[in-house]
Amino acid sequence: MGAITYHQLAAENASQLIGTKVFDNPVDPSQLAAFIADDGHEMIIAMMKGEVIGMASGTVLLHPDKQPLFFINEVGVLESMRNQGIGAELTGRLMELARGKGCQGIWLATEPDNGAARALYRKLHARETEEVVVYDWDGAMDE
Repeated sequence: MGAITYHQLAAENASQLIGTKVFDNPVDPSQLAAFIADDGHEMIIAMMKGEVIGMASGTVLLHPDKQPLFFINEVGVLESMRNQGIGAELTGRLMELARGKGCQGIWLATEPDNGAARALYRKLHARETEEVVVYDWDGAMDE
């Protein structure tokens, strides 16, 4: 096994995401370009031997009456690389990036039966809330 390196996603390294298996779906080059072009979107990627093995992404949320918040959208690690601390390292680095952008709070949501994700967030000392109801339109919560 080689050394794992972590990088903030930028235009210079974005093409490395094409063809990777750390996302739910194949990377769409036009969506990737839009993601890179928007300063409010952030991603940390983990690489080993030139291959992307993990990522964590999020978005700065702005409100006229509050300090910026950061929403962690997704954390993904290749199945063969899980349980090695990569997800925790990615998420921790993403949270530090968010704090560096002035975000005063960081949050995310996951499914009640996603034991692996819940264990990861507990490991990172997240406060788990209860009784949150999610509404969606146009299939936003479909996988």
